Order: sequence, then C-alpha cells, then structure tokens
Amino acid sequence: MSASLILKYAIELVAVLLLALGIKGLSKVRSARGANQLAAVAMALAVLGLLINYAGDGGIAATAWIWIIAGTLAGGILGAITAQRVPMTSMPETVALFNGCGGMSSLLVALGVALFPEAGGSDLVAVVSIVVSVFVGAITFTGSIVAMAKLQGWLSTPAWMQSRLRHAVNIALAVLSLVAAVKLIASGEGAQGLWLLVIGSGLLGIGVTLPIGGADMPVVISLLNSYSGVAAAAAGFVVGSQLLIVAGAMVGAAGLILTQVMCDGMNRSLVSVLFGGALGATSGGGGGGGEYTNITSCSAEECALTLEAAERVIIVPGYGLAVAQAQHTLREVTRVLESAGIDVAYAIHPVAGRMPGHMNVLLAEADVPYEQLKEMDQINPEFPATDVVLVLGANDVVNPQAKNDSSSPLYGMPVLDVQEARTVFVVKRGMSAGYSGIKNDLFELANTSMVFGDAKKVLGDLLTELKDLGLGKK
Repeated sequence: MSASLILKYAIELVAVLLLALGIKGLSKVRSARGANQLAAVAMALAVLGLLINYAGDGGIAATAWIWIIAGTLAGGILGAITAQRVPMTSMPETVALFNGCGGMSSLLVALGVALFPEAGGSDLVAVVSIVVSVFVGAITFTGSIVAMAKLQGWLSTPAWMQSRLRHAVNIALAVLSLVAAVKLIASGEGAQGLWLLVIGSGLLGIGVTLPIGGADMPVVISLLNSYSGVAAAAAGFVVGSQLLIVAGAMVGAAGLILTQVMCDGMNRSLVSVLFGGALGATSGGGGGGGEYTNITSCSAEECALTLEAAERVIIVPGYGLAVAQAQHTLREVTRVLESAGIDVAYAIHPVAGRMPGHMNVLLAEADVPYEQLKEMDQINPEFPATDVVLVLGANDVVNPQAKNDSSSPLYGMPVLDVQEARTVFVVKRGMSAGYSGIKNDLFELANTSMVFGDAKKVLGDLLTELKDLGLGKK
C-alpha cells in the first residue's frame, strides 16, 4: 500500500469522525451552526485526501489543477453569495437547487470516470456504481430544477401531464434507462449506452416531478434530498471515497425517513404523491366548496385586548408568515407577552411551509427558543386548555374538514386542533384558499376571528397596542 493511499485513508477516517459529530450537532438549534461548519471541514478533508491519493499515484496534470482550483473558487463564491442573499421565502427553492447541484456533481464524477477509464476502476462494482450514479444523479438534477422552477412560479404543469398519458411516457423513459443501464453493465464501456442513460434518466426526472403540485412539494424536496444522497454514495464507490459513501448513505437514509414523515403528515402515500398528481388537483370532488357566509373580523386592538387577558397563547406559523418576513416582529410580540407572564408556545405542523422544517428554520432565524417549538402530536392535547391561538398564514394544516368531512380531499390528514382553543385569531390578507383549493371551516366557527392584513403589519400594530396596554414595561 502506497504512502499516499495510507495518508488518504487516515485523512478520511478523521473526516468521517468529524462528519458524524457534525450530524449529531445538527439535532439542536444552538449547535447546528457550528455542526454545519464542522461537516463542511470534514468534506474539505475528504477532497484533500482524494487529491493526495491521485497526486501520489500518477500525478495530476497542470490543466487539471487549473480546473480544480477554478471550480472550487467559483462554487465557493456562488455558495457564499447565495447563503448571504437568499431570502427566507426562497429557502425551499434554494434547497431544491442545492439538491440538484448534488445530483449533477455525482453525475459529472461518474461521467468523468466512464469517459476516462484511467481515472477509476473498470470492474463490475465500478461499472454498476457508475450506472447508479448517472441514473440517480440525472433524475435528481432535472427533478430538482423542475421543483425549483415550480416553486418559483416559472413553470406550470401542462394539461397533458395531468392525464394518464404521462404514466405511459414515464414508463417508456424508465424502460429506455433500464436498457441503457443493462447495455452499459454488459459491455463495461460504451459512450452510446452512457449518453442514452443520461438522456433517459434526465427526462424521467422531469416527467416524474412536473405533474406534482405545490401541496406535495415538502415530500418532493425531501425525496430529492434522499436521491442526492444515493447518487453521492454511488459516486463514492466510483472514486473510492469512504467519506462520500458514508455521507451519501446517511443523507439517503435520512431523506427517506423524512419523506415518510412528510407523507404521514399529509395522510398520503409516496406512490400517490409521485403518480397521483397534486393534492389540489383532486379537490374538485367535493368537501368544503362554496363561499364563506359567517365570517367575524376584528382589529389588532381587539386582538391585543384578548391577548392581554390570556394566560396561555399558542402561535401557529405558516407560509404566509415567511412571505411577509414577519418572524422578527412576531418574536417581539411574544417577548412582550412573556414579560407579562403569559405562557407562549409554537405549534409546528410537519408540512407547514413549502419544505421540511421550513417553520423551524424561519423561527430559529428570529431567535425563538427551540424549547417553545412543539410538534403536532405534542401540542394537540394542549389546545383545549389554551386561551388564544394566533394563526399566521397557515391554512390547510388547521382545517377541521380533515377530521369531520369525509368528502373533503383533506379528510384523514393530521391537522392542528386549533378550533378547540377558547379563542382563535387568524391573520390573513384575504379569504383565498390554501394549496388544497378548498374553503377552511375554521374561519366560520364562533370562536374564530379574522384579522385581515399583511402579517408583518398586523403584528406591528399588535405590538404597538400591547405596549399601549402596558405590557412589556417590566
């Protein structure tokens, strides 16, 4: 065993340990930032180990070093700019884009080894790893780009993609990819089969993702995250990187677990998400249609008077809070309430927002204590003993139809039982429906009042009224 290979294994062992510590640190908000940086150092060490190994085996050409350095600088600068400038409302699109970049990276690594066999092994394991990396990487890249475009509003689902014709097209693309994969494995090489696999799997990623609507995007993003992990693990076998194999396996497994959590949170199977179209597309079959007839609205002043007399308040954040970028104003409001001795908690639905953990990230940005964030199963029993619930931009996740209307497309979906609280205030700009496209029966209940307006302005007015009432002066 060469000295460069021994050094590579030693560096990768340290990198794997650092990565494990980094992933463990991600479980808590306070340590997440440092843990993320630790994981980044681990990945940098893995790259260093590979470069040392290749430099020791046969050297790296000067032109290759130019590409490596240029790519590192370009990617690092773009990543830093994106991290600094991306708004919280665009975080789902950014995550989808990052998933796509991960898939493309694995695809390019596999293509490089396949087109230049001297860069890697040519045995059966290496060829199968190349096939898996190309197949999953291409699906991840194109699927993620489509998901990002749909979230950004740049792309809509064509009418024919809502029909059964899309299944025939996707099956044909899957068969094409399978034929190309078998041909590539059987021959061990061949650019024709390789490019056929790239084209087939890339188009398959588009065909599978394009029909899926906004309601199912949390599931799609977590699934694409899992795909990027699988592609990375396969690329690890291609280039002989133990850390890439370990990291890819972890991401793949975590993504699958998260996908199942998202599906459970929506009472949908993964098969229905991938092959059944968007949740909103099925909402025309009944359940909660028609106009609102019994709506009670109130001002920020009336809301403040009720909050002043409360002993326990639960906040339900939704995508509307992110759109208004009102998380910091919300934190100021809750600080005032807490200073008056009012108990405050946040109810987090698994699919609130447009990506897994969207509300957690949003509230963490405003320094909301992690201990106050409570998951749906934990918070639901507490609603009957709650004085006031403040719903901020959430819709389908608080709709009682999910429990009491069997004709509703939401029926069976676990929701937050906010209607059981004594008083519910819903902050919305208007009476528009959520992703499901149906009315929300919560809005017509006797204990519910609508506070119309942009969440940031309403919370700002609410903060002023609370201070005028003498709260927060301690």
